[in-house]
Amino acid sequence: MGFFDRLSRLLRANLNDLLSKAEDPAKILDQSVADMQSDLVRLRQAVAMAIASQKRMQSQAEQAEAQAKTWYERAGIALQKGDETLAREALSRRKAFQDTAVGLNNQLSSQSNQVEILKQNLVTIEGKIAEAKTKKNMLKARAEAAQAQQQLQSTVGSLGTNSSVAAFERMEEKVEALEATSQASAELASADLESRFAALQSGSFNDVEDELSALKNRIKGNPENMSLPMGDWPIPKLKPMKISEVNNDLE
Repeated sequence: MGFFDRLSRLLRANLNDLLSKAEDPAKILDQSVADMQSDLVRLRQAVAMAIASQKRMQSQAEQAEAQAKTWYERAGIALQKGDETLAREALSRRKAFQDTAVGLNNQLSSQSNQVEILKQNLVTIEGKIAEAKTKKNMLKARAEAAQAQQQLQSTVGSLGTNSSVAAFERMEEKVEALEATSQASAELASADLESRFAALQSGSFNDVEDELSALKNRIKGNPENMSLPMGDWPIPKLKPMKISEVNNDLE
């Protein structure tokens, strides 16, 4: 295979691929119907011309037959007058018109067959055009639906690599992270506050209540000789207290 043959095949393949990609189904369907319509117009013109030629040929055959009949009558008149030479000439003319009529009739028979074939082709093409017009809108609708589906699939497929979508997803993750951080901070603050109150309730408050109960018990048992419990540091010696003084202090 020569270099130029390969180059020619490559160019034709690329051109065919470009043409295939550039074809719009809706436009091609409209153009196809328009081309069919043009073919139909030309075929109708051809059928009309064939019918006109057939009629003209038939008229010429009838005229030739009429002339042959006329010259036959003239030959008879010439014989009646005793002019054989004129009768012979009239019969010769009659023969020429007869031959013309026979040839025209033969052509007329062939022309009639051709006209019938053209008429059948005309009916066939008219039926195909009517069918094409009926299917055209349906095919255009199907093509538009297929193109819309293809565009949708292409858009969905490109969402993963779209920078704006990726940025949106990053911001969504960032917002979720901020919300999680805020929620964790709130939980930690609440836990710290609860622990502080729990320490208060379980620590100094309970100690005070315990000491108060112990103090009341000592006062009830020995009101004249009441002393506080010793802690880790020295406590000054207290004077004996009366019940009324303790109650006043408690109040």
